[in-house]
Amino acid sequence: QVQLVESGGGLVQPGGSLRLSCAASGFRFSIYPMGWYRQAPGKQRDLIARITSAGSTNYADSVKGRFTISRDNAKNTVLLQMNSLKPEDTAVYYCNTYPLPSFTWGQGTQVTVSS
Repeated sequence: QVQLVESGGGLVQPGGSLRLSCAASGFRFSIYPMGWYRQAPGKQRDLIARITSAGSTNYADSVKGRFTISRDNAKNTVLLQMNSLKPEDTAVYYCNTYPLPSFTWGQGTQVTVSS
């Protein structure tokens, strides 16, 4: 059974940092390109950061320069380091493959940026 379990979210002040983790299981993780998606209430779920199986990365303009995606194939995890957080980063964050999400979405992890 494929599972995607996101963790690491929380409440932070603007300018703060968080590190999100996605634990994947049930598939050959190392060959899949992985991405982080986020969804705010009433909004579309958007792909904001992606990483290929070889480690090449790309970011949406909204997070470029502030977020860093990485992966640890030995641990079947995808990480998202988020710095200089802004209130508009508030959302539920999910991981999945891209360009299409191959697997059932996990529960996501809530990130709230507020003063």
